[in-house]
Amino acid sequence: MSERILVVEDEPDISALVAYHLARESYRVRTASDGAEALEAVKRERPDLLVLDLMLPGMSGLDVLRELRGRPEYESLPVILLTARKEEGDRVEGLRLGADDYVAKPFSPQELVLRVQAVLRRVRQHPPSGGGGALLQVGPVVIDTDAARVEVEGRRLDLTPTEHRLLTILLERRGRVQSRRQLLEAVWDTTANITTRTVDMHVQRLRTKLGAAAPWLETVRGFGYRFRTEPPS
Repeated sequence: MSERILVVEDEPDISALVAYHLARESYRVRTASDGAEALEAVKRERPDLLVLDLMLPGMSGLDVLRELRGRPEYESLPVILLTARKEEGDRVEGLRLGADDYVAKPFSPQELVLRVQAVLRRVRQHPPSGGGGALLQVGPVVIDTDAARVEVEGRRLDLTPTEHRLLTILLERRGRVQSRRQLLEAVWDTTANITTRTVDMHVQRLRTKLGAAAPWLETVRGFGYRFRTEPPS
């Protein structure tokens, strides 16, 4: 069955435009015009991805995202933000809260469709459940690549699809410095119109979730990031 996408946008013309282009790609699309309606729609039928405008009446898009990420059952729900170009602070906050990507207004509908496809592709590559499989382990971090399960010293991590993909890439390339541009290409499948700040915010969230294992993910100033092969001193 085609993936279900919930579009949360209070401007009817934009909502209809986004829904039309996504439906053309055979996605099943529902819409909501405010934050409360969006949360009710997610509760009623969990979508496979949420396209979320930040500027909503009453409850803002950030409030919606914060509410969803605060619930374990929605912590890994993929979210793409729609933002105005001048809202850099809100974009950064959205990434910090766990948004997978963002598209700045005015935007190309085709670009949005490509971003949706890229995020859903990461979800298919790393589904949220499954049986045991091949293990990728560096230090205290273990990834069950078939089950998309990540553990640190026996503690399971709840990661978004993008966070999971980022951690997997870093572990696969352990010991090698990865520039922000390399990570954009490998994790987000694109370099167009995405700033390197996106990588930084996801690394920051990843470190928070890694907890005591965070020092294994090293910042190489002026170059990028590297997952260590030896315990940090």
